[in-house]
Amino acid sequence: MTHKRPDHLDTHADLGTDSVSDPVVAYRDQDFLDSDDARPLRIIAEYLAPLRALREQQVRDTIVFFGSARITPGGTLGRYYEEARELARAITTWSMTLEGHAHRRIVCSGGGPGIMEAANRGAQEAGGRTIGFNIGLPHEQRPNPYITPGLSFEFHYFFMRKLWFAHLARALVVFPGGFGTLDEMMEILTLAQTKKLERDIPILIYGSEYWKEVINFDALVRHGTISKEDLQLFQFVDDPAAALAILQKSLPVEPDQATPAIASSRTREDRQRRGGSLSESI
Repeated sequence: MTHKRPDHLDTHADLGTDSVSDPVVAYRDQDFLDSDDARPLRIIAEYLAPLRALREQQVRDTIVFFGSARITPGGTLGRYYEEARELARAITTWSMTLEGHAHRRIVCSGGGPGIMEAANRGAQEAGGRTIGFNIGLPHEQRPNPYITPGLSFEFHYFFMRKLWFAHLARALVVFPGGFGTLDEMMEILTLAQTKKLERDIPILIYGSEYWKEVINFDALVRHGTISKEDLQLFQFVDDPAAALAILQKSLPVEPDQATPAIASSRTREDRQRRGGSLSESI
């Protein structure tokens, strides 16, 4: 006796050849990539994509400029726009005289307007390469037009953008700014204070009149929230020539190394393994 399979159990019944779509591999599934579940992949992408581009562009290290996006050439603090532009131009002229296969001391900014634009603009005027680490914001901060093609990066995550500022920086120049500049500066100062990075980063705070009014560093020492020695982590500067001289003295020329030259972090375990001395982690 022959038993007929019920139609409702026949998964192929009445299905046309066009009714089943071809599956999409996960890494090409845009709905998945935009989902909460794929957030770790998006974070990793903001590390790997810049790493690849910087390696292809032979960028070894940077000098980072921080400062307000609101400063314009004709505004109240307009002198700082012109001085950031002048300093970036001088740094780039100097960097192009350094020997080696990789590009060193590349001027790097947050990629937006204001002081960021001034830094990228000065570097471009000197004929060198310059980097912009832009951040996507609700008000749509657009990259300025002076960033070198191939070296303009768009970040979604602030912390990944900060990582790249710190990873490649051989020095930091902080021009007058607001909340964002304060946040970025304190991040690097904390890394220097805690010796978390395996290399020293000279920190120049540009515009002593502005910064001494905005932040009372001496009060932090007086209240015991930082040490007096922490005041040696940075220097105040007030003109481009002085800033350039400090950078040239503080940054000796080194032999070619891996490109990009990423600063490793230090851990307590490193200290214990090396008998009390801090060393870089693998």
